[in-house]
Amino acid sequence: MNEDATAPVSPTGKKRLRLAFLIVLIGVLIVAARIWNVGAGLEALRNWIAGLGPYGSLAYVLIYIAAVVVAVPGAAITVAGAALFGPLWGVVLVSIASTTGAALAFLISRYAARDFVFRRLSTNEKFLKLDRMTEKHGAIIVALTRLVPLFPFNLLNYGFGLTAIPFKTYLFWSWLCMLPGTILYVAGTDAVLGALSRGRFPGAAAAVLSAAVIVIIVLGRYARKRLREKDKKGFEQG
Repeated sequence: MNEDATAPVSPTGKKRLRLAFLIVLIGVLIVAARIWNVGAGLEALRNWIAGLGPYGSLAYVLIYIAAVVVAVPGAAITVAGAALFGPLWGVVLVSIASTTGAALAFLISRYAARDFVFRRLSTNEKFLKLDRMTEKHGAIIVALTRLVPLFPFNLLNYGFGLTAIPFKTYLFWSWLCMLPGTILYVAGTDAVLGALSRGRFPGAAAAVLSAAVIVIIVLGRYARKRLREKDKKGFEQG
């Protein structure tokens, strides 16, 4: 029997598979955007937002917050933010909206619907793991899970509300560590849209994307290092 056929995939191999999947996904999205004329839909949405005048940005933020609270995946809305407001204001508005939505979900879970949320999550193995890790490592877990998608975003928002993490700690580290990913999403979308409309990849967007990737990698490694140090310290004390 060939043992290689059942051998587990190495971490390097998994990273390559994820990278290949991401490249294929981007290609599929670009082709789909051309086939279904997504640009026309975004243009209609942009016109509606523009028609609201100074309230357009507020409308977008409120829609985003509501989507986060009701646990609607936010990727599509984040991408729309780049198309509607450009890279700079897109990042600002998405950051405000995603952080506010995450904060509201946390407060709902902790104070308004704690019993309901607990019944829904108490048998979820991912939540139980999150609860144990947060109790042991605190803010580091908030930072790490925002940088690295170890748990679904919506689960984190409500799950953290059931843990002992202080609200201020949760809010600050959620905002800070979601920011690089927000920049990556918004700037990446703006770059792709620019490439589709102008036939070239904007150099400034490429620089911002590179910086965001570097920040995510550096912060992720730092959080993992701190996690290992705390584990080692706890083991030695035990």
